[in-house]
Amino acid sequence: MRMNRLGNSGLLVGEIGLGCMSLGTDEGKAVGLIHEALDRGVNLLDTADLYDGGRNEELVGTAIRGRRDRVVLATKAGNRRIAGQAGWTWDASKAYLLGAVKDSLRRLGTDYIDLYQLHGGTLDDPIDETIDAFETLKREGVIRAYGISSIRPNVIREYVARADIVSVMNPYSIVDRRAEEDVLPLLQEKSISVIARGPLAGGALAANRTPVKGVPDYELEELSALRGQLEELAARDPELRSLTQLALRYSLSHPAVAVAVPGASSREQLLQNLAAAEVRELSEDEVQLIRRWSKANRYALHR
Repeated sequence: MRMNRLGNSGLLVGEIGLGCMSLGTDEGKAVGLIHEALDRGVNLLDTADLYDGGRNEELVGTAIRGRRDRVVLATKAGNRRIAGQAGWTWDASKAYLLGAVKDSLRRLGTDYIDLYQLHGGTLDDPIDETIDAFETLKREGVIRAYGISSIRPNVIREYVARADIVSVMNPYSIVDRRAEEDVLPLLQEKSISVIARGPLAGGALAANRTPVKGVPDYELEELSALRGQLEELAARDPELRSLTQLALRYSLSHPAVAVAVPGASSREQLLQNLAAAEVRELSEDEVQLIRRWSKANRYALHR
């Protein structure tokens, strides 16, 4: 699998990672999928303290026991559960982040996190305080690098200007191209890596699926028509194999993107995703053709 560096860090990641959110809560199944992914060349595992109330981190921790040196471990924080209250509240304060990382370390069964990410963010946050929390953890060796996971260009610009982030996790797929105008060029210029989440748009761009509803900016009929065009393009070249591989190669085609992190809830889905690492990169003509067929979505808010 092709390896890429995350920003200016020493972290090298395979171009296909594993988004762990969709693994479910069954330990045997989740651990088995992670082990197969690692055995097939994946090294970036992305989780968050928010997923299944921390259970996802526990499952990842179980899976990497005895394999920690083979993993670039990424998790996220900022969503706070308050005892006695339903749901989560947003807290990007230094005090909270310094405490949250300890809970994540315990659940993950490790004494350091490779990539610690702010799981959201707004302009109302105490941004300098948040950055100081990450820098403190980095100096103490608790984390190796930090980044943000955000869909807000205005927040991303603030962290690019003020922080030593190495990555931004951002949605990026054929049907969600918002980052192409507002985010990707800036991050490419600053040598900050993009971790592309949602490259298959929740299964809307996965092979062997029949979508029953559309996705933002696409009615079901539009999505079905686009899938037909993309499947025909993939079929022209046996190296591309399927719509899944075509979609993942599109997300990876932008030079700002270091790694795509599709999720998987079954072995079949995992193998389909990982096969994208074995097929050729898209040509510039193919990328431009896909852009003509799809919509150049734009951020309406948070620009």
